[in-house]
Amino acid sequence: MSATTTVKALLIDAPKADFRSAEIARPMPREGEVLVRIKASGVNPLDTKIRAGNAAHARHPFPAVLGIDMAGVVEQVGPGVTGFHRGDEVYGMTGGVGGIQGSLAEFAAVDARLIAPKPHNLSMREAAALPLIAITAWEGLVDRANVRTGWQVLVLGAGGGVGHIAVQIAKAAGADVFAVDSASKADYLARLGATPIDYKAATVEDYVRNHAGVKGFDVVYDTVGGTGLDTAFQAVGRFGHVVSALGWGTHALAPLSFKAATYSGVFTLLPLLTGEGRSHHGEILREVSKLVEAGKVMPRLDAHRFGLSDVAEAHALIETRKANGKLVVEIA
Repeated sequence: MSATTTVKALLIDAPKADFRSAEIARPMPREGEVLVRIKASGVNPLDTKIRAGNAAHARHPFPAVLGIDMAGVVEQVGPGVTGFHRGDEVYGMTGGVGGIQGSLAEFAAVDARLIAPKPHNLSMREAAALPLIAITAWEGLVDRANVRTGWQVLVLGAGGGVGHIAVQIAKAAGADVFAVDSASKADYLARLGATPIDYKAATVEDYVRNHAGVKGFDVVYDTVGGTGLDTAFQAVGRFGHVVSALGWGTHALAPLSFKAATYSGVFTLLPLLTGEGRSHHGEILREVSKLVEAGKVMPRLDAHRFGLSDVAEAHALIETRKANGKLVVEIA
C-alpha cells in the first residue's frame, strides 16, 4: 500500500509482547463515525492489564492497538454525522477494548456518539487524560447516587485517577467530601476542597465516628475494590448509597442491608463492548467539559512526557505504581 493509505500505529502481537511500530490501513469513517487525527492518547491501568493478558472483561483480541482515551482533531466526517465538522477538537473514550482500534495510532475512525468537543482551556494532553476516569466518576456519583448539595460523600482511593475526579465532581455538586488515601496525597486532596483521611492512620470506625457520626456517609464511592468495598459497606450511613468501579469480588451484604443502604456497580466499558448507551458517554463528556471550563474539574497529570516510542516506559510507571498523576502519550 502507498503511504497515503496507511498510518503509523503501535501494535501488541500477543500478551506480554513488546510494542511494535507498524503501518496499518488508514481507517475510513463509516455511518455515524468520524475520522480523528489523534494528538494524544491517555494511558490507563486497564491498558497495562490488557497488554499483560489479564483483562478478559475488556474482550480485546490480539494483535491489538491499545489506547482507550484520546484527544484530537476531526479529519473527516462519515455519513449521517451532523454534530461534528472537519477541524473540530474533540476528546473521548473511543476504543482499545472489544476489538475496536485504540488510540495509539495517528488516526482512528470513532463512533461520533462517544466523543465531545474538547474543553477549550485544556491542552490535547490534558484532555486525553480525562474520558475514562471522568465518565466512571460521573456514572457513579451523578447517574447512580444522584449526589446532592449538603451530602457527605466519602471517596476511597481519592488520589487515584477516578478518585481525584470523583472528589471534584462531588464538590461541584455541593457535597461535603472526605477523601481517603495515603498521607502523601493529603495536601493535594485538601487543595481540591476535600477533607483528607490517611487510611493508615485511621480505621473506618475512626473516620465514620469523627466525620459522619452515628448517621454515616450519604454516599461512598469505592475506587479500590477488594476490601475497599467492604470498607464502603461499613462507612455508608442508613439509607445511603455505595458505588464501586471495581466491585467484582464476593462480599458480605449484611453491613449494607442492616442500614437499608443500596449499592450500584459501574462498568464503564459496557457501551463500547455492547453498543448500548454510547450517546450517554458523549453527553457525560459535554457536562464534564462545562465543569472543566468553569474551573471546577482539572485532571492531575504526571510530569513525565511520552511519545509513541516511549509507551513501554509509561506502562512501566503504572505497573510499578510510580506514576504521580495521569499519563498521556503525545502522538503528533
